[in-house]
Amino acid sequence: MTTVADVRAAVARGGGEADGATVSAAVVAGSAVQGWRALLELDSRARAALVGAGELQDLLEDPLVTDVLVNGARGVWADRGRGLVPVLLELGGEAEVRALATRLAAACGQRLDEACPVVDGALPDGTRLHAVLPPVSADGTLISLRTQRGRALTVEELVAGGTVAPPLADVLRGLVTTRANVLVSGAAGAGKTTLLAALLSTVGPHERIVCIEEAVELRPDHPHVVHLQVRRANVQRAGGVEMAELVRAAMRMRPDRLVLGECRGAEVREVLGALNTGHDGGWATVHANAPADVPARLIALGSLAGLGEHAVAVQAVSALDAVLHVTRTEGGRRLTEVGVLARRGPELVCDTALRVTARGEVREGPAWPALADRLDQRERA
Repeated sequence: MTTVADVRAAVARGGGEADGATVSAAVVAGSAVQGWRALLELDSRARAALVGAGELQDLLEDPLVTDVLVNGARGVWADRGRGLVPVLLELGGEAEVRALATRLAAACGQRLDEACPVVDGALPDGTRLHAVLPPVSADGTLISLRTQRGRALTVEELVAGGTVAPPLADVLRGLVTTRANVLVSGAAGAGKTTLLAALLSTVGPHERIVCIEEAVELRPDHPHVVHLQVRRANVQRAGGVEMAELVRAAMRMRPDRLVLGECRGAEVREVLGALNTGHDGGWATVHANAPADVPARLIALGSLAGLGEHAVAVQAVSALDAVLHVTRTEGGRRLTEVGVLARRGPELVCDTALRVTARGEVREGPAWPALADRLDQRERA
């Protein structure tokens, strides 16, 4: 009976680069199995072993799994939306885990070895890969995989799933239709990208969305979306294209919606500048543990671009209409607060406009009149 090892050898003899088509061709050409079920099973196992994620492939194809983490030869963990849990999966020893990480990096078009012991990229199916080799990692080869949804969820699905409280749905749609500039904040894995993709899917089909990301993760259900992604410098430290440069390029691409997948560096200067000069309807995400931490985060990022605290505060209040904060809870990911940036003396603060209680009730905060007024003014404009 033909085995995965036989298929591997047949692909190697062919001399070409292994991909799904060559693997399937080798399976069909050399298969001694009987029946189409066995043939399909061999094809699936061979694809996973040669061009997929090996033993991790079934986890990545599970629609509930958002993250898969490999801690060397010590174990595998997965998150199905309610936190990380260990998975009974045998990947072999350190050599096998390292070989898997190296192959996954190659699938991203990057190298992973002693000269480049850290890699961050995207697999062909959109899955985000981050891998670290020893001795940078003291615990063996580490692999972190963030899965890519096959499609963007709708606002209605987020409401049905409990991510968005029903009274907030109209507010979110209002932010989109009035072309408000919005910042989505939250911790890692809190659901920022999921929420943003759902909202971008409600943008009118006549509008052009330009998404700028480190690796393509935003896939809104929209007929006119283009993506720009960061390119890392090579080993000679040449050829790199950073986020700030992409923001400047996007502004010349006639965007109706300028979207920054994640604001994490000096590009905050270009983003705030763009949203202050006529690029309404822009969106961005930022890492923050709470809405109250967003001002400090913006100021810290602004300092990387040479902006002082006063300059960041003035631009942020003028450019951004609202802050949506998502939180990861035991019950899942939740939109827990809508805030408005304001200046209190020289200080930049984020005041609460709407807050979702632990029981799912939506309460108005002190900044709700200001947000409602902004949306009303935009609607009239």
